[in-house]
Amino acid sequence: MANFLEDKRPEKIERAFLVGVQTKSMAAGEGAELLEELTELVENLKLTVVRTELVQLRVATPATLLGSGKTKELIELAKAEGCHVIVFDEALTPAQQRNWEKLSELAVIDRQEVILQVFADRAQTREAVLQVALARMEYSLPRLTRAWSHLSRQRGSGGMGGEGETQLEQDRRLVNDRIVALKRELVDVRKQRSTQRQRRQRVPVPTAAIVGYTNAGKSSLLNALTGASVLAENKLFATLDPTTRQLHLRGNQKLLVTDTVGFIRRLPHGLVEAFKATLEEVILADFLIHVIDVANPNAAQHHETTLAVLKELGAVDKPILTVFNKIDAADEAALNRAHLIAPDALFISARSGQHLDQLVAACLEQIADALDAVELLVPHTRYDVVAKLHATGHVQFEETREEGVFIQGRFAPAQAGLFKAFLVKQK
Repeated sequence: MANFLEDKRPEKIERAFLVGVQTKSMAAGEGAELLEELTELVENLKLTVVRTELVQLRVATPATLLGSGKTKELIELAKAEGCHVIVFDEALTPAQQRNWEKLSELAVIDRQEVILQVFADRAQTREAVLQVALARMEYSLPRLTRAWSHLSRQRGSGGMGGEGETQLEQDRRLVNDRIVALKRELVDVRKQRSTQRQRRQRVPVPTAAIVGYTNAGKSSLLNALTGASVLAENKLFATLDPTTRQLHLRGNQKLLVTDTVGFIRRLPHGLVEAFKATLEEVILADFLIHVIDVANPNAAQHHETTLAVLKELGAVDKPILTVFNKIDAADEAALNRAHLIAPDALFISARSGQHLDQLVAACLEQIADALDAVELLVPHTRYDVVAKLHATGHVQFEETREEGVFIQGRFAPAQAGLFKAFLVKQK
């Protein structure tokens, strides 16, 4: 069973009661959409969603978020349905969480805790495991006095106040020590990733990062473009770890394409911080491929959410190719809405391969824009240079002439030392 449900009461936690919130500051229908998304997140934890309730919230109360009457009503509904856990789509403060658990005698969690657990279940590499563990420890620290906890045993005040306070302080020290250890280990892992990246950059190859809302088809697109076999499942956060594969383009040009973790509305800030190392591929990429599920009715919100996360990462000003995926599953109305969201976007199907050639061509254009256009004449005695030019640049035209090999192409400025001596003219 999920880690946050390791407490001994009750023996099995299977039935969930979900509570969504619609406030005046939210767009009409946004609360219902988020509640649907929360349902899918909770079902990813193998819990049965027995009932959902959307609450119209005028003013939040410090004690329980909702008013006392509504709090009592929801607790009665949850118990009548035989639920074991109440899940809020709104973030709860530690005090609100404790109050709900005390009043209901049920486990009470919020969207952040659900996402943390989903991430924990999906993490595979050492870095992702460490990042999730760090985010969970930082989330748990102010919640050590909860009746229900992430941690392996129940927290409380103990039989006597003084003894309980001592235990609580010990718990806090343990968690703080664990946070320090995780951060130290993450530094070592990131150094290793940096070394690997530097090795890749010794031969300058353009890079692109695939970004987008979770379940938009990013991994499927990477597989379709590069022939990779990255896990691609129809569920939220199917993969967390960045995967880089090489795409071979026309003119022997190469492009390194990285699949990244999917974004989501109300992603816990601690997770954004924890995953910044994983998302370094986004920050360092030459351009981004923003994938949107065109068949999803919330495509506009997904588009906005991704741009908001990119802004937080400092990557929103990078060149972005907007790509609407899953056109084979979309009706005409969905396609028309997509044109309004991003008029210059590409429309593809990673599953069927439809219009992938247009995306590849657009990638070539992005690469060309970042390279210097040159004409070279390389002597016949320097075929080693010709080979390197093919390996590291974009050769657009090549012709064998009496005085040498004439080449028109685009090459990174960092490669100027390789071709400068053979320059005919620069456009």
